[in-house]
Amino acid sequence: MCAEAPTWHTSRVAWLVTDDKRVLASAEVADSRTARRKGLLGREHLDGAIVLTPCRWIHTIGMQFPIDVAFLDDDGTVVKTMHMKSHRIGVPVWSASLVIEAEAGAFARWGLRVGDVIEIRGDDS
Repeated sequence: MCAEAPTWHTSRVAWLVTDDKRVLASAEVADSRTARRKGLLGREHLDGAIVLTPCRWIHTIGMQFPIDVAFLDDDGTVVKTMHMKSHRIGVPVWSASLVIEAEAGAFARWGLRVGDVIEIRGDDS
């Protein structure tokens, strides 16, 4: 048994900020292969969001709750949003370079939609 913390627990933390400077949520940034593979598996809920980068395609197989999904291009523009139930396989969004996942209903509360520009701001921003 490994005594180290799992990679997804040590992902860096950032803020999702819109181009009009609204802070939408805190986010875990999963930018390693291991962290992206783990994603939200094994969790019963998510506070804020998780950013998967790089990423063009997701699935919810093995997940315990439905999620909102936003696909962003290289400029941070939301090119597609969708709601995914558990145990589904999505299709690739070839124009995307990263994905934001949040609990179902979060995007409606945040007012997030296609065309919004999102900046991922870390502690060093």
